[in-house]
Formats: sequence, C-alpha cells, structure tokens
Amino acid sequence: MINRTEKLVAASAIIFSAILWGFDGVYLTPNLFQLDVGFVVFMLHLIPFVLMNTFLYKEYRHLTEMNLSDLVTFFLIALFGGALGTLAIVRALFLVQFNHLSIVVLLQKLQPIFAIALAAVILKEKLTKHFGLWAAIAILASYFLTFGLNLPEVNAKSNLLAAALWALLAAFSFGASTVFSKKALQKYSYYTANFYRFGFTTIIMLIFVLITGKLSEFASVNDRQWMFFIIISLTTGSATIFLYYYGLKKVSAMVSTICELFFPISAVFFDYIINKQSLTAAQWVSAIIMMIAILKISYQRKRVR
Repeated sequence: MINRTEKLVAASAIIFSAILWGFDGVYLTPNLFQLDVGFVVFMLHLIPFVLMNTFLYKEYRHLTEMNLSDLVTFFLIALFGGALGTLAIVRALFLVQFNHLSIVVLLQKLQPIFAIALAAVILKEKLTKHFGLWAAIAILASYFLTFGLNLPEVNAKSNLLAAALWALLAAFSFGASTVFSKKALQKYSYYTANFYRFGFTTIIMLIFVLITGKLSEFASVNDRQWMFFIIISLTTGSATIFLYYYGLKKVSAMVSTICELFFPISAVFFDYIINKQSLTAAQWVSAIIMMIAILKISYQRKRVR
C-alpha cells in the first residue's frame, strides 16, 4: 500500500514535470525556431532514444513477444504522441515566435477531452452524464482564451489562428496517444512502452525528413542550437516523462489532473517573466473556466469508474 509520503513525492514529481514542460514550451523549444520543424521533432526523439539505448537496451527482447496488434499499437502511439502531436505543437510554437506562447500551451490542456472521447469510441469506456456540456464549455472558453473578445485575424501578419489550430491538433494527437498507451500498458511496462514510443517515432520522423529532404539540416545546426537539443533531450524530452509516469502510478487520476495544472500555470508565469507577455482580463477568465471544465470532466470520469 502506498503511504502518504510516497504519494507526496509522487505528486511532487508530476508537479516538477509539469513546470519543466511549461518552461520548455515558453523558452527551450522556441529557441530552435530557425530550424525545420520536422528536423527538430526528429532530433528531439533521436537523441533521447540513443540515450535510452545505453540503459534500456534489454527492452529489445520484447520484439520476439510482440504480435501484429502490439506492433500496430506502438506504431499508433508513436504516430500520434510522438510524430503528429509533437510536430503540431512545435509548429504552433514556431508560428507565434515568442508571442502568445502561453495561449498555445494552455490550449494543449484540452487533451483530456479528446482522450476521454476517443476512449469511449476505441476502448468502449463509458462517458459521464454531463461530458458533452463541460466539453462544450471548455472548447468555448478556449476560443475566448485565444482571441479574447475580438474576432480572429486572418491575414499574413497574424499567425495566432493557425497556431491555435495546430495546438488543437496537438491536443487531439496527444489524447489519441494516451488512449493507445493505455492499451499498451495493459501488457507492457511503462519503460517498455516509452522505449518503443521513442524508437518508433525516431523511425517515422527519419522517413519524414528523408522524404522532405531536411536531413541536410544537420549542417545548419549551430553550437547554441545543439546545446538546446541536448538540454531538452536530457530534461523535458525524456527525464520528465519518466518522472511524470512514476508519479502517475502512485496517485489518483484526479490528483494527477490537479498537479498537471502547474503546466499551464507555469507557462503563463514564464511567458510573463521571460517574454513580458501577459493574458488580458478576458483571457484570464476564459483560462480559469477552461481549467474548471477540464477538472470537472476528470472528476466525473473518476466517479464513473
């Protein structure tokens, strides 16, 4: 049985991971915006996967145990959570170029809505009675979070609308990855699932950069960008994921959802401290409403279970 101290340590691990992800979204990843998006995503998986091979090389033994269904599941985890999701969020961050970064990060918090809806379709999980209502409130709040009380600007100078759409695609992709990960974790450990997620994503993105002819970007990477690749790979790219899942195994889903709120909160804080960007009053109200709706959905889901 998990005691109180272990739960506190676990919750702290999730909070620390969430804060680092907020810092990554606002400061670390945007420093690579001069490089091709696909190449960046490829490198952000290649480096951690190479590092994983130094201490998780025994995970290759599972290849002999996997059937076609297992391989398809890991491929879908990598496709949505590694390739599409990361491509979408990095593209969103690059589009705003240090402006409205906290908005892009906050929009990712719609991920539970997509995850729960997809779990109902794919895993046949039961939806809560008021899921549709709270999901609609969260999505409506996300509109006002993005644009405030103004209409979207559709012109060459404003990338916020495009960035918001990419962020929503990221939320959907990460939500889909969560559903397929649950399926994989019924049979394999998190270490195995994470190892193959990074491995399959590296292969997918290698094919992508070869097809798009962006593998030559290696020659364009300067010393500063290499430094950020290494920092991200050692922290938010791999280490925080292990910390997050360590905590996730020891606390309830509701506690983890609350702890994960430090992700958007830290993003807003770092965006203000680093970039001097802040939300308007209408955006603050919208962000709070969206977070309440997400918490409500998570709490009701726990009660259904």
